[in-house]
Amino acid sequence: MVDSVAKYGSARVPRYTSYPTAPHFHDGVDGAAFGGWLEALDATAPLSLYIHVPFCDRLCWYCGCHTTISNDPLRIAAYADVLVREIEIAVAALPVNMPVSHVHFGGGTPTQLGEESFADLMAALRRHFAITPEAEIAIEIDPTTLTPVMADRLGHEGVSRASLGVQDFTEEVQQAINRVQPVEMVADAVTMLRQAGVAALNFDLMYGLPHQTEADIARTVDQAVALAPDRVAMFGYAHVPWMRKHQQMIEEAALAGPQGRAAQADTAARRLEFHGYHRIGMDHFARADDAMAKHLEDGGLHRNFQGYTDDAAVALIGFGASAISALPQGYAQNTGDMRAYRNAVLAGEFATERGIALDARDRACRAIIERLMCDFAADVRALCRQHDVDPDAALADVDGLAELERDGLVSRKGGTLHITSLGRPYVRTVAACFDTYLGRGAGRHSQAV
Repeated sequence: MVDSVAKYGSARVPRYTSYPTAPHFHDGVDGAAFGGWLEALDATAPLSLYIHVPFCDRLCWYCGCHTTISNDPLRIAAYADVLVREIEIAVAALPVNMPVSHVHFGGGTPTQLGEESFADLMAALRRHFAITPEAEIAIEIDPTTLTPVMADRLGHEGVSRASLGVQDFTEEVQQAINRVQPVEMVADAVTMLRQAGVAALNFDLMYGLPHQTEADIARTVDQAVALAPDRVAMFGYAHVPWMRKHQQMIEEAALAGPQGRAAQADTAARRLEFHGYHRIGMDHFARADDAMAKHLEDGGLHRNFQGYTDDAAVALIGFGASAISALPQGYAQNTGDMRAYRNAVLAGEFATERGIALDARDRACRAIIERLMCDFAADVRALCRQHDVDPDAALADVDGLAELERDGLVSRKGGTLHITSLGRPYVRTVAACFDTYLGRGAGRHSQAV
C-alpha cells in the first residue's frame, strides 16, 4: 500500500477558500468592472458582508493575514471613517435595501476599532442594508486584547458569534510564535463574551507550529474543550515566509515534517471526536447541536475566505484594505496599500486593484471543488451540466485522478467522485485535480497536510 503521507503530504496546493485562488487574480478587474457586477446583483438575494480591519497591537509570527501594527486610536478611527465611506459607495451601486444574512469582521484584530468606531460601523451597516433578524454577526478576537467594555459593546451591537485565536496553550510554542496567552486569559475572554450575550463561540487552534508535539496538541484540545466552544477550527500552520516576511522569525528546524504534521492533525481530530465534536470537512469540528454539524447531511456546507461556513449567500462584498468580494461574476480585491485604499475611497471610487472574472468552466470547477472540500464527494457530471460545461470534455482534461484512484484516495461511481477515508487528509490534493490554473503564474502554496 502506498505511503500517502510520504507521497502526498508535502504537496503544495491551495486551501481553496476561493476558486480560482488569489494568486491568479489580475489587474484586468478594476473598480468599473466591480461596480457593474454590484449593479447586476439580484435585489432579493441575501448578501454576506466582510469587513477587514488590518490592525494588531503586536505581530504574531505565524500570521498569514494582511495586517499592520498600530496602537494609534486616531489612525484606527480614521480607517473606520473610510470604511463607512466605502460602504456608501458600494450601496450607491447596489439594488436598493438588499437583505444581509451574514456580517463578518476579520483582520488583523477587529476589536482594535474600539467601542465607538465599532458602533459607528454597525450603525452604517444597518442604515444601508436590511440586516435580517436572524443574521449572524461574527467577529474575530485576540483574547489577549479583549476588555470587558469592548465585550459589552459587541453584545450591545448584536454580535452573535466570536472566533477566538487560541492556537496552542503550550508556553514554549507560544513563545516561539510571539503569542503568549495562558489558558486563564482565554477563559476570562470566554466569560466576558458570554456575559455580554455573545452566545456562539469558535476557537481557532493550530498544528504544525514550532516545537509543537502530539502531546501539546492533545493537552491544548482538552483545555479548549473544557471552555465549551461551539466550533473548533484545527488549522495547519502555513509556513510561507516568501509571502509573510515576519514568518522568517520562526525557526524552520523547529517545524514538524510531513509525517509529524499528519500525526498532529490526526491526534487533534481523534481528541475532538472523543469529546463529541463532529468533523466538518478537513479541519473544522462542531458540536452536534451547532448549525454547521446539522448541515453535514443536507449539503448546506459552503466554503469562503473564512473557511467552512453555513453561509449560503451567493454574493459576498468585502470592505477594507485587501478585502476580497466574491460575486457570481467573479472576484474583486481591494488594494492592500493603506494610502492607496484611503485615497481611492475618499475620491468616491472603488479601491479595487485586481480580481478575476469567471467563465462557465471556472464556475463548474468552483462548484466541484467546493463540494469536494465540504462533502468529500461531488457529482462531477451533474455539476458540469448545471454550468453548461460538457462533462466528457471537462473530465478529459483532469490530470491525476487515475493515480489517486490507484492509491486508494478516491473512488468513482457513475459521475460521482468520492474521497475515501484514506484520502480525506489530502482533500486539497484531490480538489487540485480540477484546478485549471494550478501551475500557472507565480503562486506558491502551503503544504497539503
